[in-house]
Amino acid sequence: MNMPKTQAYELPRAGLEREALRKKGQFWTPDWTADIMAAYVLQEKPSRLLDPALGQGVFFRAAKHYARSHDFELTLFGRDIDPEVIGQARMSGLDTKDLRNVEIRDFVLDSPSEFFPAIIANPPYIRHHRLSPEQKERLRDFARKATGRHIDGRAGLHVYFLIKALQTLAPGGRLAYIVSADICEGVFAHALWQWICSQYRLDAVIAFASEATPFPDVDTNALVFLIRNARPASDFDWVKCFDRDSRELTALVSGRHQKNYKGIQVHRRLLSEALATGLSRPPSDDAEHQCTLGDFASVMRGIVTGDNDFFFMTSARAKELGIPETLLVKAVGRMRDVQGEYFDPEDVLRLEDKGRPTRLLNANGLSFDQLPVLVQKYLEDGEKRGLPNKTLIKTRRPWYRMEIRKIPPILFAYLGRRSARFIRNRADVVPLTCLLCVYPKHSSPEFIEHLWNVLSNPQTISNLKKVGKSYGGDAIKVEPRALERLPLPDTLVRAEGLDKCLEPKQCSLFGDD
Repeated sequence: MNMPKTQAYELPRAGLEREALRKKGQFWTPDWTADIMAAYVLQEKPSRLLDPALGQGVFFRAAKHYARSHDFELTLFGRDIDPEVIGQARMSGLDTKDLRNVEIRDFVLDSPSEFFPAIIANPPYIRHHRLSPEQKERLRDFARKATGRHIDGRAGLHVYFLIKALQTLAPGGRLAYIVSADICEGVFAHALWQWICSQYRLDAVIAFASEATPFPDVDTNALVFLIRNARPASDFDWVKCFDRDSRELTALVSGRHQKNYKGIQVHRRLLSEALATGLSRPPSDDAEHQCTLGDFASVMRGIVTGDNDFFFMTSARAKELGIPETLLVKAVGRMRDVQGEYFDPEDVLRLEDKGRPTRLLNANGLSFDQLPVLVQKYLEDGEKRGLPNKTLIKTRRPWYRMEIRKIPPILFAYLGRRSARFIRNRADVVPLTCLLCVYPKHSSPEFIEHLWNVLSNPQTISNLKKVGKSYGGDAIKVEPRALERLPLPDTLVRAEGLDKCLEPKQCSLFGDD
């Protein structure tokens, strides 16, 4: 979705306007990025171009400019489901001739019957939880028939848009597709890209440094994929862009390679390595990382309460309600409550002094009649508030039963720009969903300290980008299974003696469980 060069546009940061954009999945492509994408798809001077998510027409304008400057005739075709885009596109400088082949129709589920030699798109970025169950089912059925693979239901609309765009590409045709990096980082990514790269040729992937992101006001990490409907190749260009300047990238995607670049870095990568590492991530050197965190520990998410306001409270509130300490568990409820790399008993007191909750109600193992009268009354109040009918609570028997976690010696702050880190849990707290639990495979204090030394090392922290999902402003998010795949530098593993624990019989060095 796009804005004209003549207008300075800022995304609304909050409120109804921002929510409207989220519902429509509309985020505007800047002109300099559109110029690069147009140069790729129009390199062979095709007669027709399709933009299946027209928005305000930036790709049409870029394509018109390219065709004029390279002296060939180009007919524009477009689609969108938002009837307002025609008026918006006119205001951006497009005329009736430019827009005569634009249809207000669903591109994925009501697709064009013809094929196009050039397709350029910024798809609607609508995440899966904003799709209705009926939409999800139809989209998953479409993807299953198109690819012969199961695409996980957590795929957003932009994933299905990519599949349909590739299906609509004529033999030899070119697709330029700008989209969030989660398209190659989500749980659905492996099946999706195995299919794409077995059927089409990936020419290039363009990633952007935070200072050059096309969407500076959006918390997402954008990628541009350049794909041809041609025999797959074993390698491709992986490009990192550091300047908001189209000249070097335009030359590159037009086939004019240079020896030296100022604003971009170009890596020629093997497709097999890139698929294993992740297309959004820089090339990986696995030779230095033979071990992963999963060799030495398991990872679980923190506790989901279903209603923090009811189950999670300050110790003062618990006393006021008459809830005894025997029915409470010390807990930490948000990432910013943990300062630094250690969480100590003094930090629990600090949070209490600030009025932050640190006690989690845990009445497991006792029937309602066995609970103190005041606790029974509190639970009855919860029933009156409708808590037993809440989505995450109604499957529990009894409804107030709490998830259980052993106290993890190590915590992990899994989302942030600079705060993604491992935390030594010396306060014996359990985390809510703000943090992940890291459970070393051997419980001896020596083993835990040696593992902690490896995990807290900056070399290990720098490897998080190899397994995490990337967001805007260099933020990353690392899910439990991905964290278990975190590469650990071999030099650190050996220095701490953990390499000896790869052989079960030798783990006695640190003691047995």
